[in-house]
This record gives sequence, structure tokens and C-alpha cells, in this order.
Amino acid sequence: MSSSTEQPILQPSVGVVILTQGTRPDDLARAIDSVLAQRGVILDVVVVGNGWQPQNLRPTVKTLALVENLGIPAGRNRGVPQVSGEFLFFLDDDASVPSPRFLQDAIGLFLADPNLGLVQPRVVDPVGVTNPRRWTPRIRKGEATQSSPVFSVWEGAVVLRRAAFERTGGWAEPFFYAHEGIELAWRIWDQGLVTWYAGELVAHHPAIEPTRHEYYFRLNGRNRVWLARRNLPAILVPLYVGTWTAIQLIRWRRNPVALKAWFTGWGEGWRDTPGDRRPLRWLTVLRMTRAGRMPIV
Repeated sequence: MSSSTEQPILQPSVGVVILTQGTRPDDLARAIDSVLAQRGVILDVVVVGNGWQPQNLRPTVKTLALVENLGIPAGRNRGVPQVSGEFLFFLDDDASVPSPRFLQDAIGLFLADPNLGLVQPRVVDPVGVTNPRRWTPRIRKGEATQSSPVFSVWEGAVVLRRAAFERTGGWAEPFFYAHEGIELAWRIWDQGLVTWYAGELVAHHPAIEPTRHEYYFRLNGRNRVWLARRNLPAILVPLYVGTWTAIQLIRWRRNPVALKAWFTGWGEGWRDTPGDRRPLRWLTVLRMTRAGRMPIV
């Protein structure tokens, strides 16, 4: 028989930010429903319309309309003050979580390990299309079901401790699109925490190529330079950019159009101001190196 003095079990609270431009209503509805189906957590959900007025959504969901498309990082950041919760869950409108225990299981990882700051799930195409290897954010990919520390994240579905997120300064707003998940991961590491890829957790997302965006190659090049200029000790900046320049020359050597656009962005990255500079501590560089990836690649 339970005692009348037993304290109720407190459920963890999660602020959920779903970002959309309103162009995929069916996908958005699926994303929202997958969040509202979560069990064992207290939810506070906002849908941020990036240049769109959210409408015809579930009545339990808050909405925030941004007059213009501010870019993916800024759109996510605008949603954070709208929700409460010890944890934050960022979800893109074309992603969803198939298990009603997803958030409960993700938070269980944080509760079991106080050193975890951010968790990215394994990403799976919901209709069985081959999953892109880039969704496993490791140099040595291995099995997608294998969990490990990582130094970048696929941004479409990530769970963080709210306090850790706020200490990062948020998503890198000047980036607009591309590589903001690398900076966020690095800034989690710089707090003495770990960014974790959880192969046992699953999020759904269609296997589509990022090159569908006309600005992909240019912003990829610009933000690669900005990433280094914003986050690395000065001596590592040319090493990191030089390494990635060599990689792209090899990767896209048969695609001169892509290379031209990438180098256009590369030039912008050196000419234009990248915003907030917060170089990683050398202790962080050492920790990342010991964990498997020195930030020069």
C-alpha cells in the first residue's frame, strides 16, 4: 500500500519550438501531432511562422508570426522566449518523432548523465528511402544505430538543456542557413558538456538533398569561414578553412558551378562581418581532440 505522504513524481518540462514557412501544411500537422502525442513530459509548444502567419493549428499550440523570413537560426531563436521548460526541443516542420516516448527517453539520457548538453537522434526516412550518411554526424560513420559524442548536429530535431542552450548565445543568426548546428555543438562542448548522437532515438525526415536550395553552395562556403572566424582560436582559423577548402575542391571537382558558388560565399566569409566572436577555450579544443575530432576538420 502506498503511503499518503509519498510525493508525486514530477514530470520534466519541455519547451518545443517548431519552425515553418507554412509551405508544407501536411508535414507541419504531422510534426505537431507527433509532439502532442508525447507522454511523460509537460509540454509548452510554439509554432514559429518564418514570414508566415500560422493558422488552423491545434488549439493547444502557441503561434508566433514573423513578418519576414529571418532565416532558420533566427526563427528558432525567436521561439525560445515563447515557451517554458527545463529542456528545449527544436523540430523542423518536415520532421517528426514516431515514438510517444521520444522526449521522455531523450530526457532520460540527460538525467542519467549530467555531462550531456545536447542530444541529436538518429534520422530515418519514414518511407524506407536510403538514409543519407550525412545524417550521422561523424567522420567515421559506422552504424547509424551506434551512439557517440559528436561535434556537429543535424539541426532538424535536437533536444537540449535550456540553461546550456542559453549559455551558447543561441543559434547563429547571421548564418541564415547551414552550419549553425556545428557552432551550437562546439559551444556546448565549450561549457564542459558533451554533444551526443543517440542512435537509439529516432526522428523521421524525408531523404531530400540540401542542394535543392539555390543558395546552398554559397552559404555553405560563407558560413564555413564564419564558423571558424566566430569560434576558433586565431591560429586554428586558417587551418580549419584551409582543410575544408581542400575537401570541397576534391568533393566538387567535377561540378564547376557548385565550386564557383561555394567560392563566392568563401570570399563573402572573409569580407563580411560574421557577428559574435567567442573563441573556444584551448581546454575545449583538447577535450574535442581527445574525444575524436580536433576542430581543424
